[in-house]
Amino acid sequence: MAENKKAKVVLTNKNYLAEATTRNHFLTMDQDVSAGGGDSGATPVEYLLTAIGGCVSMTLRTYAERNGWDIGEITVNVTQVKDESGAYLTEEISFEKEITEYQRKKLLVFAGKCPVARMVKGETRIVSSIL
Repeated sequence: MAENKKAKVVLTNKNYLAEATTRNHFLTMDQDVSAGGGDSGATPVEYLLTAIGGCVSMTLRTYAERNGWDIGEITVNVTQVKDESGAYLTEEISFEKEITEYQRKKLLVFAGKCPVARMVKGETRIVSSIL
């Protein structure tokens, strides 16, 4: 059985400074100064964008290696866009090496299989409780 992933986040008494731990890693989150924070770390939204970009790139590397494709470095730019209809995310994916049209189509489909992006798209149920 797969191990359950966990993260613990503690919002400190320093406005919006949050300290998070996951496995043996320590992360800091904060709001920027204009939002009342101290800009001591990335915002939660920025971490989400980073998680999506990391997951998409790793998912694509897995698929490319499985098919024996040398695509070099993978860059994923994830942006939160806000307009009159609300907010949405864009992903711009590029590869260090040239890819064929066939590879482009297959890689784009496989990018959508990233587990983090699938969670964001509403495929994961969240159960909340107050202890």
